[in-house]
Amino acid sequence: MKTRAAVAAAITATLLTGCTTTENTGSGDGAAGVTDTTIKIGGILAKTSATGYSTGAAEIGAKARFDRANEEGGVNGRKIEFVGAEDDGMDPAKGATAAQKLVQKDEVFAVVPVSSPSFGGGGFLEQQGVPWFGWATGPQWCGLKSAFGYNGCLAPSPGSSTQTWWGSQVAAELGGADGKTAWIQGTDSTASKTGVGNIGLSFTAAGFGIAGTSAAIPATAPPQDWLPYVNKIMDAEGGPPDVVVSIMAGAKLNAGLFGALRKAGYKGAISDATSYDPVVLKDPALKAGLNGVLSSPQFEPFESDLPEVVKMKADITKASGGGAVEFTQHMAVGYWAADVFLAIAAKAGKDLTRESFLAAADAFTYENPGFGRIEYPKDKKEPNGCGALVRLNGDSFEVAQHLKCTANTPLK
Repeated sequence: MKTRAAVAAAITATLLTGCTTTENTGSGDGAAGVTDTTIKIGGILAKTSATGYSTGAAEIGAKARFDRANEEGGVNGRKIEFVGAEDDGMDPAKGATAAQKLVQKDEVFAVVPVSSPSFGGGGFLEQQGVPWFGWATGPQWCGLKSAFGYNGCLAPSPGSSTQTWWGSQVAAELGGADGKTAWIQGTDSTASKTGVGNIGLSFTAAGFGIAGTSAAIPATAPPQDWLPYVNKIMDAEGGPPDVVVSIMAGAKLNAGLFGALRKAGYKGAISDATSYDPVVLKDPALKAGLNGVLSSPQFEPFESDLPEVVKMKADITKASGGGAVEFTQHMAVGYWAADVFLAIAAKAGKDLTRESFLAAADAFTYENPGFGRIEYPKDKKEPNGCGALVRLNGDSFEVAQHLKCTANTPLK
């Protein structure tokens, strides 16, 4: 039986061989997705998934940033025509189909935002020369000319470097890493298996010892019995680690593991990448399982009074209709991905084509206190090195460590 990854790869290969290498052209200056007055953009997100994990809120984040750009006159005189985001269901094959639709049917200039742990459309977009921006959580983003993670590449390959900020921030929160150990936990997905080793380096660079690593938890749905995974952590050499670090996607997976750990008597710190989500506050089981957890957003948290964050919140509120808004990590991902796209488009100038855009991105450095910094092409092969910590404290989130950028460390 073929594995899901093999099937996805076969479908993607079929799409690549079956598609023309000639760009679809729009009106105006002849560039795909560009007219004299507009730039057409669409996104691809995991709006739905079997685990309940969703990145769908990135759509309103991107819209908010594009709306503000349009109100300020657009990019070199062109307004952004945002057609919304497709749902890939966290399925690589659906992601490839969505990418083909946006490029060949909707004739978009670029794909913004992209955020899905299992995105399968990268090969097609690269072959077509279509820029795509988003949360670069897996190796499918890295090293491609057309792919731009607003946070760099989170799954760098050997010979490159990986981030140290997460380990550094947790060490700061715990009063130092000297004599402390960390356990790195992932799922059985390809991206997670790669990430376990890379995140381990972040913690060793900060001074932690590694008590152990695992990428065995099923990615598609929470296991019925957490005990085997919990026992492995609790029985680590030297005893239970001082901090358990999860790179699993989804509050249900993390809350299940963390709740089971505490039930087994675990007293150490816990950190993850995805539980900074207001949905958690509405679900008593999730809130109990994630209380006290240090989540690690790669932007300055919404709870901050930083001017760039205040502006982002105002933009998102306006784009949402002006009512009360539950700000989410994925909104920020969409917002900052759109922000980086706009900065490169501005640099590309009035004569905008995909070729001129990619040329402008080839030597591009940009800093924004809202998410840190980005430098292409360097950050196509390694992370941007910036992140914060947010703690769930009862019924609300609080900033544990403000955004900080640290030097990356070479992969071994």
